[in-house]
Amino acid sequence: MKDIVVIGSVNLDLSAAVARLPAPGETVTDAVLERFPGGKGANQALAARRLGANVKLIACVGNDANATEALALLHDAGVDLSQVVIDDEFATGVALISVSENGENQIVVAPGGNACLSRDRFELPLADALICQLEVPRETITAAAVEFGAFVCINLAPARDVDDALLARADLIVVNQTEAEYYGDKLLKCNGFVATTFGAKGAELRKNGAFVTRVSPPAVGVVDTTGAGDCFSAALTLAMIEGQPVDYALSFACAAGAAATTKRGAQPSLPTRAEVDALL
Repeated sequence: MKDIVVIGSVNLDLSAAVARLPAPGETVTDAVLERFPGGKGANQALAARRLGANVKLIACVGNDANATEALALLHDAGVDLSQVVIDDEFATGVALISVSENGENQIVVAPGGNACLSRDRFELPLADALICQLEVPRETITAAAVEFGAFVCINLAPARDVDDALLARADLIVVNQTEAEYYGDKLLKCNGFVATTFGAKGAELRKNGAFVTRVSPPAVGVVDTTGAGDCFSAALTLAMIEGQPVDYALSFACAAGAAATTKRGAQPSLPTRAEVDALL
């Protein structure tokens, strides 16, 4: 089993299922509200664990009941939570999510403790890979990535300005189509692979700006796309550090992401390795 460290966010997701997403200024009613553990860091940690890796999560939560609820599935899956910082001054992060009948979503995040994860609050362990995103301070991610001595995956989400040092250090960058447009030519500063996802149209892999491969996902019944990109990032990282051929690695990641859209909620939907293999 490979060892993966994830540095990132932990949220409690308040998810409202609606017939359609509201237009700006519009109120949509008759929603059904559910609560799910979430946060991009927590989602990626649980995804990597369910896909067969040993996983340690580095994060920051508040000293509140939401933290217990947000960390429950990670605890049950055996993710190492020993370096999750508990902050007495800030609440656990909360995400407000609207999900339409066709699985599309809108998300607003109140970061809470996620914004307090500074580099001096945790030790960076040895592992086969490090996965990070941008829902915690960028200077924390940059410092950890530059320091880390093995494979580094940076999911550049949500789209925010980042240091060139972070892009240059990444062995793998993951962006969706919107994020790819935001970063533009800055992605050429990555010395490793850049994976761009296109939702139901699949994903492509480039290196130094040159096309490597493109894959379409398996057809599934989409229920909720929340967390699918996080699952893709974890799956692609795991396949790459396992030494899988790039075509298979991208197919594996697309299948994992597709599987994550078939159930409600970011974390309850994350598939096992066997479920992904069955889709392939």
